[in-house]
Amino acid sequence: MWITRPVTVVVIVAILVLGAAAGITAKLTTDNNVAISPSKTCHPQHAFVPAFFYASGIWQQAAETKPVPSYMILDISGLGAGASPVGHFQNIVKKERAAGVTILGYSSTGYGTRPLSQIEADVRHYKAWYGVTDMFLDEVKGISSQLPYYRKLANYIRSTNPGTSIWINPGDFPDPSYMSVSNVVMAFEGPYAAYHNIDVPSWVFRYNPDRFANTIYATSGSQVNSAINLSKTRNAGYVYVTDGTGGNPYSALPTYWSAEDSVITQGCPNSAP
Repeated sequence: MWITRPVTVVVIVAILVLGAAAGITAKLTTDNNVAISPSKTCHPQHAFVPAFFYASGIWQQAAETKPVPSYMILDISGLGAGASPVGHFQNIVKKERAAGVTILGYSSTGYGTRPLSQIEADVRHYKAWYGVTDMFLDEVKGISSQLPYYRKLANYIRSTNPGTSIWINPGDFPDPSYMSVSNVVMAFEGPYAAYHNIDVPSWVFRYNPDRFANTIYATSGSQVNSAINLSKTRNAGYVYVTDGTGGNPYSALPTYWSAEDSVITQGCPNSAP
């Protein structure tokens, strides 16, 4: 699940960005002293940023990144789309989309206990107020007994917005049946210290990497290389790494954001095995 944050106007910008980055031919050292070395595993990746911030300047920083992040996750109220449109975010969404960023609307499912009608309202409001049709469903247990709840929700989202992309966030590997209701699964959310110890189920490797995302926080500049390379071996097509810590590690972009984005989006060399 996402780290708890104040229920005020907040944003989970998940700039799903790690654009095609997996086996870099030469070791790169950036001006932020972030070193990224070649990986033995090469598959395209896209960077994304869960950014719990309001300030226009941070959104602008993301939009001006070259290349721009693929996705950003918009959370208006800490729960979903809120009760009415917010002009501040309407303007931001227009600018981000003009820059080439895809916006995901955030909606908490309360671990399968939030009434479907409330989430369905979020779906309608994101579309009507912000022109956002792709959804990020947070607080998912990922257990088989709750699959009917999420299947019904996914069917509603796709009938309302044909062609939509649905992300779910169990923060771990869910029951494999959840692959049938989601386009992307947030298969890890946690600190770098815990990232070394996770076990990846064998079934994960039957899917394309772009079906999985990893969020790794509390990661120093000297650890970024390891985090990104580990994400490749774990079949993650979408990755976000940040040095943010505390109750809200997503309150700003990481201090090494430009370097991280640049390296991740370089992609696989033509000579990669």
